[in-house]
Amino acid sequence: MDKKYLLETWREIAYNQQQTQEQYDQFWGAYFAQEVEVYKDLLKNHGTVVSGTVEELAKKYNMEVLTMVGFLDGINESLKTPNNLEELTETREVSLDYDDELLYKNMVEAKADWLYGLEEWNDILDADKQKKLYKEQKLSGTVFKDKKIGRNDPCPCGSGKKYKYCCGRN
Repeated sequence: MDKKYLLETWREIAYNQQQTQEQYDQFWGAYFAQEVEVYKDLLKNHGTVVSGTVEELAKKYNMEVLTMVGFLDGINESLKTPNNLEELTETREVSLDYDDELLYKNMVEAKADWLYGLEEWNDILDADKQKKLYKEQKLSGTVFKDKKIGRNDPCPCGSGKKYKYCCGRN
């Protein structure tokens, strides 16, 4: 297989526009069930760096190689040293050495409550830390708009003039 083949193949299968909603739901339901099991193991063995070839990790977690590629695609931004996914082959050595807080925040960002809600997190991050990280992640995507300046409000530039006669002129 060429180097781009695994990731491209995974994405073609995972995001197939030709499948029915039922097929889509079945595919992702099966994927998420396997994903949960991998995360439970990683979190339960916190502090132990899991690594191996893509093929070895797929066997370790009882999944197809392409499903492991999908998992690697999902966790990659949370790793201390991200893997070069474009060059994944079955024999490529990869590491699942993740950053606890970044992984938790990325799960929140993905709205993956089935992952950031895993009870295994309780042994790694206390409830207050989980709430803090959840809030930080939610606020990071919030856009705060400045209050609109009214035509007769003082100009924010500090000139003392009304906005309409200063910076608000067209």
